[in-house]
Amino acid sequence: MSQPWLILTVITCSILMQACKPVTSLYDKILSLPGQPSVGFSHYSGYITVGDHPPRALFYYFVEAETSPASKPLVLWLNGGPGCSSLGYGAFIEHGPFKVKGGGLVKRDYSWNKVANLLYLESPAGVGFSYSTSQSFYKGITDNITAQDNLVFLQHWFTKYPQYKGRDFFITGESYAGHYVPELAQLIVKSKVEINLKGIAIGNPLLDYEVDTNSPTTFYWSHGIISDQSELLFQNVCNLTRLLGEIRSKALTSECAYVVLKVAKELNDTEAIDQYDILADLCLTSGQSKLNIFYKMLTSGHSLPSVLPSEDLINYQSLLDTKDPCEEQDVIKYFNRKDVQIALHAKLVGVGHWNTCSDDINENFRFEDRYISMIPILGELVKSGLRVLVYSGDLDAVVPFLGTRTMVDALATKVLKRKTTLSYRAWFTSKQVAGYTQEYGKLAFATIKGASHTAPATQPERSLQLFTSFLKGKSLPTKA
Repeated sequence: MSQPWLILTVITCSILMQACKPVTSLYDKILSLPGQPSVGFSHYSGYITVGDHPPRALFYYFVEAETSPASKPLVLWLNGGPGCSSLGYGAFIEHGPFKVKGGGLVKRDYSWNKVANLLYLESPAGVGFSYSTSQSFYKGITDNITAQDNLVFLQHWFTKYPQYKGRDFFITGESYAGHYVPELAQLIVKSKVEINLKGIAIGNPLLDYEVDTNSPTTFYWSHGIISDQSELLFQNVCNLTRLLGEIRSKALTSECAYVVLKVAKELNDTEAIDQYDILADLCLTSGQSKLNIFYKMLTSGHSLPSVLPSEDLINYQSLLDTKDPCEEQDVIKYFNRKDVQIALHAKLVGVGHWNTCSDDINENFRFEDRYISMIPILGELVKSGLRVLVYSGDLDAVVPFLGTRTMVDALATKVLKRKTTLSYRAWFTSKQVAGYTQEYGKLAFATIKGASHTAPATQPERSLQLFTSFLKGKSLPTKA
């Protein structure tokens, strides 16, 4: 007669896949990915269970440094969204060792694993290959749940990879990870877990909703994309934060309706602009831009209050990591291949298709968490002794450097009362200006010249230099 506890164990292990395997990284080692070139480093991927109520597991991809991994730091990378994949974006579009090309993989010239061991985490559950066995979990995800699950993941990951315990550890990310990264770091500091956290770096981060959502119109105006008259209307009559709030609450005032009607034609013209990289050409096979939705709705003949409360428009600012499908389609095809999923020890749970971003997670993530300012948390982290780098690709119109730079300076000089230890100056790679930087002790800000919202994808050499300097605790280089 079968024992009930044995049956339960088998069922639980089946649901959580690798959760019941012995705690060792050997089962997660990747022998070779389909189309992968020969390399001299090891990489791993698999699942770590982070909760039982409801059951959920997070998928990770870990790449050891190209050389001397035992002497190099460990870096966690998180993408934002909410709902976007660190495997798809961070690892295979931005700065991992491989990029997808022609159905196979090619080596990336400026991979960040030249200087660090890289840990990419698909978080929260529901993103990429990460999952919960209960669909109800996806309806109430918050910043706090994400931070708690990420911390549990790290604790279990270090058990599986004990050789990395005590290693210098950094948390990095971009976009809505401007929430994920500081909140996880704060949790580590407050809980006093044995993780040797040294610092955080966040790129084009959502730090303060009101500041960041009002910056795009000024950025567009400063680049000649909207007129003086339109910018004055946004500044003096109805700014973008107020407009989005009124749309979400379905209480559009006459002032904001007037502004949108006046600027609708100019916003429609931005259909030909990639918000994430204003100098880039668009993929001509992509759908309409989010900004174009303003014009489509406002000229459709419907009354404004009934038309504007659209999910597409409400989520305009929250879809922070959406990229043009021409950049993503090869990655999406690759990770939906069965042979690739087998090589990664991954499978789809509750969904039929892997994607770079999950609309379901984005739409159901608690919207109010976007209003939580990260500035006080960054201040706490600096006070605790951590190094904090905030950087911006200077061609990003979604989270422009304008608001970010102002907030970092105000945090340093007005809140923390820190003196400038490195005055605003240019920094260089290959004898060319690579951006601009300013330091306030352990708090630093930098721009990356010519970089998009996903800076390493568009300026790989400059991004690697910034990353390397950050890990070493050094100022960005001057002209040689």
